[in-house]
Amino acid sequence: MNVTLNNGVEMPALGFGVFQTPPDVTESSVTEALRVGYRLIDTAASYFNEREVGDGIRRSEIDRSEIFIETKVWISDYGYDETLHAFDKSAGKLGVEQIDLLLLHQPVPTQFDKTVEAYRALETLLAGGRVRAIGVSNFMPEHLATLLDRSTVVPSVNQVELHPYFTQPDVQEANARHGILTQAWSPMGGITDYRGTGQSTFDDPVIARIAAEHGKTPAQVMLRWHLQEGRSAIPKSVKPERITANFDVFDFELTDDQVTTIDGLNTGLRGGPEPETVTPEAFAREIPEA
Repeated sequence: MNVTLNNGVEMPALGFGVFQTPPDVTESSVTEALRVGYRLIDTAASYFNEREVGDGIRRSEIDRSEIFIETKVWISDYGYDETLHAFDKSAGKLGVEQIDLLLLHQPVPTQFDKTVEAYRALETLLAGGRVRAIGVSNFMPEHLATLLDRSTVVPSVNQVELHPYFTQPDVQEANARHGILTQAWSPMGGITDYRGTGQSTFDDPVIARIAAEHGKTPAQVMLRWHLQEGRSAIPKSVKPERITANFDVFDFELTDDQVTTIDGLNTGLRGGPEPETVTPEAFAREIPEA
């Protein structure tokens, strides 16, 4: 199942993420995901496992043209020249000449000029064919509006925290208004587990009931919910059985009422960091050379 981005590029709707996946298991996890059928792999410079993602792709022996690679520039590398170099670092680690989708990982509200300069570098990379599509991550509507006022290319994707307990309708609406695809990280609300919020989407009785009605797991229901609402989703796991199960979501369909019911679970509580708190001082990470 593919989605067409606003520049005409086709991208698989369901991908495989490697956030917090240790480098020593990233290669095998990526290879297993590709064996199962995933063709979109999402990583980031700040995950420190791009090299192992590239190794896993090569180990799969699947032709590069069949795999959609997505990665992100970390805020420590914002600025026009710095971001151009960040591409070189990521491409070198991944072992590719072209990256399919390159995102800015976060807005930096306290240094938005540098954020804009970083995006200008993405536009240059796109024009030069080094990347096939560009986008952003964790951008709120006000960040998007400012970026659009100061740039030329509308982002193809905005990757944000999005799951049944945190649906960000204002972000989704802003994205849709500009033809930007919403892509969900933590698409099943795993962040509600490891953040210790005291609530878990996996144990939600409403989701469990819907899952039972379809003979599916709560995770599969949540992923199906994303796809039916037109989003991209990038679940992560290092367990082969879960990698397989998360891809087994194309043989059933939620009813309109079930989709609406899941929409109604939104609590408005974010699990990840507030975008306004992401500053170079608090989130500095040096991204090594390739």
